[in-house]
Parts: sequence; structure tokens; C-alpha cells
Amino acid sequence: MIVVHHLNFSRSHRVIWLLEEFGLDYRLVRYERDAQFKAPPSLMKVHPLGKAPVIQDGDLTLAESSVILTYINERYGDGRLSPARGSNSYFLHDEWLQYAESTAALPIMMLRIGAINGGLSERLEQFIEPTLTKTLDYIAGAVRDQDYLMGREFTLADIQMAYPIEIAGHAGMLAEHQPIADYLSRLKARSAFARAVDIGGPMLP
Repeated sequence: MIVVHHLNFSRSHRVIWLLEEFGLDYRLVRYERDAQFKAPPSLMKVHPLGKAPVIQDGDLTLAESSVILTYINERYGDGRLSPARGSNSYFLHDEWLQYAESTAALPIMMLRIGAINGGLSERLEQFIEPTLTKTLDYIAGAVRDQDYLMGREFTLADIQMAYPIEIAGHAGMLAEHQPIADYLSRLKARSAFARAVDIGGPMLP
């Protein structure tokens, strides 16, 4: 049975969500953030990075959301939440899967952290804000005329993308990007998403 090491208000919501999409049995080990919103030291005993999500499946321990989602999808989900391996769509999907937590997340997280801590330097803000606009325009363009990133089919990439755009929405970054707000609403309307929130709590405070 898969063991999910789950930190509240974190990316580990993604893993619970996917497991609920598949209706798989799993064991949840919960961790709570401290007063400084940091993960507890006990997570270091599970993985040297001391972060979440982490899963354990037999003698295999994995961190990093995209790898975990791919592992569960391929080993337990018959690959049904990604396009056929080797197809052009497979690699386009993988691009979205990686993009969500790399290029897309960077400007969103930097501006959000800056806002919490009194703002970024003017020079850094001048660099980040155009990048954020380009990022949100790109995502909005993908979901303006279709339900999900890959079209009508829900995939791992949508699970991966939900976290950064939820942060963007909380920070008021989606005011001029209604297609993304609508897309996020569609994701939250999925019953497995709701179950993941009931089980592990919301993605953000």
C-alpha cells in the first residue's frame, strides 16, 4: 500500500487528489507546519529534503510531485491520466507537467512571497512582473476554449497546475485572466478534488 507523507497546505494535496481519482487505498501520514509555516524536522526522517509530498511504496521512496504523479499513474492507473506513451501528445503533456512547477510557479511564488514579506526590490519586481504576465497569458490561452490543458481530457498536468494557479488566485493575480479562474473552478468541481480537501485539508490557508 502506498504511504503518503502529507504536509498541510502543501503540494501533497496533488497526491491525495490523484489517489482519490483512481479510488486507490493508501495510508496517510500527517505533518503540521510550525508557527513560521515551516515543515517539521520529522519529515527529514522520511526524505533528506524534508519536504512534501513524499510517498513510500514498498522499498521505494519518491519526492517531487511530477514524478510521484507519473509513478502512480503508470503503476496503478494504467496510464489513463496521460496520453499514449511515445505519442506527440505524451510529450506535450509532459511539457505541461514540468512547466507547472518550474516556469509557471516561479513568478507566482516570488510575487506571493514578496507580498507576504513586504514586497520585492524594484529591480526584481521589474523582472518578475512581465514574466508573470507572459505565464498567465500562456495558461489562459490553453484553457480559454477547452476544459483542460490537453483538451477535453483531464490529465496529470491539470492536477499539477492547480496548486500554482490557486496561489495566483488567492493573491489576486487572476483578475485579468478569467479563463484561468474558470479553469480552476472546473478543477475544484471534480469530486476527487473535494474528497482530497476533506481528507487532507485545502491547498492553502
